Amino acid sequence: MIYEIAELYIKPEDHAAFQAGVSKALPLFKRAKGCLSLRLERGIEQENTYHLVIGWDTLENHTVDFRESADFQEWRALVGGHFAAPPKVEHFDTVIAGF
Repeated sequence: MIYEIAELYIKPEDHAAFQAGVSKALPLFKRAKGCLSLRLERGIEQENTYHLVIGWDTLENHTVDFRESADFQEWRALVGGHFAAPPKVEHFDTVIAGF
């Protein structure tokens, strides 16, 4: 499994609407090929910053299967208007797991 970690910068007045958009988008991810998990975290020190952490079976499940789907377009329509800056997206592989 790989993790997509998207750092999202949200307009200060849009937190509730953004979070509602992510909630509404959950079915899009649930049905996405290879999507295994999703969580949204909000920064404490930087409250306008969120991390969207999505577990994918393979990198291609995200970069090809999801990104080239109509569901990706719907996802961006639900949340894209709340971005204060372009998202920063990176992929990670677990090398050590502890607790």
